[in-house]
Amino acid sequence: MAVHPDARKFLDITAATPPLDTQTAEQNRAGTARSLPLTGDRRELAEVQDRLIAGVPVRIYVPFDAPSQAPTFIFFHGGGWTVGDLELADSTVRDIAADAGAIGISVDYRLAPENPFPAALEDALAVTRSVLLGETGLGIDSHRVAVAGDSAGGNLAAVVAQQLRGDQPRLVHQVLIYPVTDLSSLETPSHREFADGHFLTNRNLRYFYSNYAGKADRTDHRLSPALQPDLADLPPATVITGECDPLRDEGELYAQAMSEAGNRVTAVRFMGEVHPFVSMGGIIEDANVARRLVGAQLRSAFGSANHSIAPA
Repeated sequence: MAVHPDARKFLDITAATPPLDTQTAEQNRAGTARSLPLTGDRRELAEVQDRLIAGVPVRIYVPFDAPSQAPTFIFFHGGGWTVGDLELADSTVRDIAADAGAIGISVDYRLAPENPFPAALEDALAVTRSVLLGETGLGIDSHRVAVAGDSAGGNLAAVVAQQLRGDQPRLVHQVLIYPVTDLSSLETPSHREFADGHFLTNRNLRYFYSNYAGKADRTDHRLSPALQPDLADLPPATVITGECDPLRDEGELYAQAMSEAGNRVTAVRFMGEVHPFVSMGGIIEDANVARRLVGAQLRSAFGSANHSIAPA
């Protein structure tokens, strides 16, 4: 499998990154912060503000002079539940908000190993529930709310979608960008093929999983959503994967399982791309293609939801 030329440039730039388990979490976070110039330009929006929702720090992106009852997506950043933050996700969420025509809410959930499972999930659920219940004071249409996330954030989005599927109002969509769906195994073909040399190594995945899961049972579907035995009645999903990403197969298998359970799923594989290409809009053009795709999928989902609740 040929690595895309843009992805190869990214791999060359990051080749000297030391294994994460040889450094402290603080050192690894500082190293991740140095990649910010690779995430792309920050699109100008009508308003961006930092505040708290349900006691959790968030950044709110408003791409327009927001009317009341605006559609909204809640975004959970990647970084193995250990690194990553609002800044790393900033350009991605700005682009998606603008393209979706929706308010974006990026969640600064607690990080491991200081705050292991279920801390990040608790924060994700608290923010999502508050938005759905209309407790934010933001003029959000609680019938047009979606969740989204990349990598570890994709894991959180998938679990939130499972945990809240019986609640009203319902989530109208879930966007899972190369999500972690099974912490109990690193045995898929893509894990074996891309175990090393493609930025996200199996060694680093083990570091992330150890930090987040701690002593918890990794087969718990709140950690490993692919192991949830009942996948019926989930929100429609968009699943994005990269061909040269060790997480490729588990994301695509989860998309297939959701589809077989009767859910509407759109799965898109970006050929030649590596983890975490969607974040790297400053160097990988497919990142910008993927962001536009996510925006279009959310815009469509919000439009369908608006039509379904419109008065006759």
